[in-house]
Amino acid sequence: MANVQNYQCLACGGPLAFDATLGKLKCPYCDSEFSAEELEAALSEKNDGKDSKSESEDSNNIWGDDSEGLKSYSCPSCGANIVCTPTTASTSCPYCDNPTIVESQFAGSNRPDLIIPFKIEKKVAVGSLKDFYKGKPLLPNKFSQSNHIEETKGVYVPFYFFDGKASGDAVFRATKSSSHRSGDKTVRITKHYECSRSGEMDFSMVPVDASKQMDNALMDSIEPFDYSALSDFSTGFLPGFFADIPDETQDDCLPRAKTRCENSTLRALEDTVRGYSTKSVLSQNISFKKTAVHYGMLPVYLLNTRYDDKKFTYAINGQTGKVVGGLPISTPKAILRFFMHLIISAVVVVVVGIILTYLEVELPTEKTELALWGGGISLIGAIFLLMRDFKKMKTVHIADSAKDYAKDGVRLSFQSDDFKRETREVIAHQNK
Repeated sequence: MANVQNYQCLACGGPLAFDATLGKLKCPYCDSEFSAEELEAALSEKNDGKDSKSESEDSNNIWGDDSEGLKSYSCPSCGANIVCTPTTASTSCPYCDNPTIVESQFAGSNRPDLIIPFKIEKKVAVGSLKDFYKGKPLLPNKFSQSNHIEETKGVYVPFYFFDGKASGDAVFRATKSSSHRSGDKTVRITKHYECSRSGEMDFSMVPVDASKQMDNALMDSIEPFDYSALSDFSTGFLPGFFADIPDETQDDCLPRAKTRCENSTLRALEDTVRGYSTKSVLSQNISFKKTAVHYGMLPVYLLNTRYDDKKFTYAINGQTGKVVGGLPISTPKAILRFFMHLIISAVVVVVVGIILTYLEVELPTEKTELALWGGGISLIGAIFLLMRDFKKMKTVHIADSAKDYAKDGVRLSFQSDDFKRETREVIAHQNK
């Protein structure tokens, strides 16, 4: 038997949905408001000893072979079949539109410890998508002007939160450089060092989504969430939103948290190598050990839109409003921006050249050499600025750091900086 529950108003019996702006469940008919805790308590008392025979579950229903991997529930409000995936825990009836909670999905270990309720409404989430398009210089004009949102839904996504400690050691190559005049030559002296560091870092609540249906890069990119809003889980937060239970295990998700914590520890160790011109990783041996795992749900709006027969999916943090997602790039705009950057870079080079001449700084005397010098710098500047434009279009990434979840900085247990050798290089000849 599946315990399927409609959350109905205690005053008039109307369907309740969670209001993100109020932080409570609200009845659209009589405007009554209820906290998640008081409604869950009232329903628990009401359902004590209640026969759930009308709330049957049947995976082998009238959908025949197409029902494989699906589950069917009877809506407590209108009696219609609600067909959904095995991981669905909160949905709505496609016939009467009543929010429906499959409470049996939260039995035992499937019941989350924590939840962050939705804080922004759906219409605000939709509006934030247009704001997201602003400042994207390579976005086709038609995309933001004519694309239509095909679907918007608020989903409580299952997450595992990992606590643990990363520890280990690393060796870094580092250099210090200086230059001096020797006769008619300018010589650069480089001193080479090997810097050894050992230490450890503690991490708390590193989030990893536990749903195969969710794109990992999208879920990583909408971080961070404000953990101060974490509440004890209650199904009273779910009506009006979709929710899934995990279809990935803690062991499946652990490697992602492990990689993030180990990378952050390595970077923290590298940050303690100070006072050098350059530094790079020579070797490292860092490992992460989990100490605790929490299971919770985080609020996410998913928006689908279409452009040139291609589907684009956007994720919006249902608490902070942060928007991430793939964006199309206009080739004509990219070409135009490149030449615009090239012109700007060339003007800057000319102005700098005039200033250096006025200051009597020595420049190449040959016109050809001077033109090549200026043109090369202008080209490099244009490429750099165009790359910055492309970076603005890339809002989705797999997270490789957990620094936001570090309890404190790295605690060093060993450090040493050993001088290895010195090299000399002639970098310029003085013209006579």
